[in-house]
Amino acid sequence: MDNTTIGVIGFFVMLLLMFFGVPIGVAMGIVGFIGFAVVNSWDSALNLIGLAPYSAVANYVLSVVPLFVLMGHLANETGVGRELYAASQTWLRHRRGGLAMATVMACAGFAAISGSSLATAATMTTVALPEMRKFGYDPRLATGSIAAGGTLGILIPPSIIFLIYGFITETSIGKLFLAGVLPGILLTILFVLTIAVTTLRDPTLAPRTEAKASFAERARAFRDVWAVAMLFTLVIGGMYGGVFTATEAAGIGAFGTLILALARRRLTWQALLRALMSTVETTAIITVILIGAVILGYFLAVTQLPMSLATALANSGLSPAAIMLLIIAAYLIMGAFMDELAMILLTVPILFPVCVALGYDPIWFGVVIVVVCQAGMIAPPVGLNVFVISGMVRDVPMEQIYRGILPFLAAMVLLLGILMLIPDLALYLPRTMK
Repeated sequence: MDNTTIGVIGFFVMLLLMFFGVPIGVAMGIVGFIGFAVVNSWDSALNLIGLAPYSAVANYVLSVVPLFVLMGHLANETGVGRELYAASQTWLRHRRGGLAMATVMACAGFAAISGSSLATAATMTTVALPEMRKFGYDPRLATGSIAAGGTLGILIPPSIIFLIYGFITETSIGKLFLAGVLPGILLTILFVLTIAVTTLRDPTLAPRTEAKASFAERARAFRDVWAVAMLFTLVIGGMYGGVFTATEAAGIGAFGTLILALARRRLTWQALLRALMSTVETTAIITVILIGAVILGYFLAVTQLPMSLATALANSGLSPAAIMLLIIAAYLIMGAFMDELAMILLTVPILFPVCVALGYDPIWFGVVIVVVCQAGMIAPPVGLNVFVISGMVRDVPMEQIYRGILPFLAAMVLLLGILMLIPDLALYLPRTMK
């Protein structure tokens, strides 16, 4: 049996383990260890298992993970999401569908200091959904806007998915963060336009709520969110201007969020403890996954599976654009059935060499991967964001939530098309950073 066949068998065994509930990191580690032993020797595999875990995590760059995670948990504990929603509501409440638009805008703001899609969706479910229900919004639009807006948490930096992609592919995390800014802003605008169009076609989805806020009210709305905006500008602007690295930006972001929480007197000892414990739990999960990914990467390298796939696609006669469209279509289908983290860890080690061989920029490919992961987070039948919302709002059937997210899925597909036609949307800021 040749090594490539062993690699394919190992890949499907790993999927089978995950199907039976084995954690992602453990499944990757088991398959990588046994597969490496089969291809090389058990002694080599034992040496690998002794060295790989340390080499996977003893990396200064990975210190950004707990720091950005802590930044998000501190923001969640101190009510930043509620402030962002209140400010957005003041500016948009007079429009038809304005509360749903405000939800998307608040999700974008919370994503800028969170990095987690699930945390963004959960926060906005508690903050925005009661308000939309109060004014008679259709449950499809209300839950759909929250589920879709929540996905911005992994596109607008800081993003945990960008961190993991950058670690696996050895791509600059700072450039990946900057690459997500303009697509994130554009997708936020597309979501708002989606709400405007759907409510124009069916006004019963979102009745008008309140009168237009005065200029003074709008000015006061900025009082509670200017500090958050400045913190995001400091972190991302500092990386763009070459003032500090991504790791230093993570430290500044976490420290700035802590100071902001203390200045507003909203951080109790209990809230701080919850934030720290949640950070430890999240970091531990990510660390186990990264160790498993590194072990699996060694196995894939010795089987030559990624290189064989790249060669096969290069000799297929298809154009690079056609191959990329096939990859995107495959990701959109996989996203409907798989967790986005599992999808990235399983496929990027195989498809990344294909992307490089086709001449695509690794930074651009990372943004495309994140956008298709966003679609997977709300696409039926899995859609983790939908499950989070459904678990918190039990009187809204999942069928209605899925119907509500369909227009937003169309907006994501439109963004993918724009990225294919205009790669500079993702590459301009990384290319011009100092």
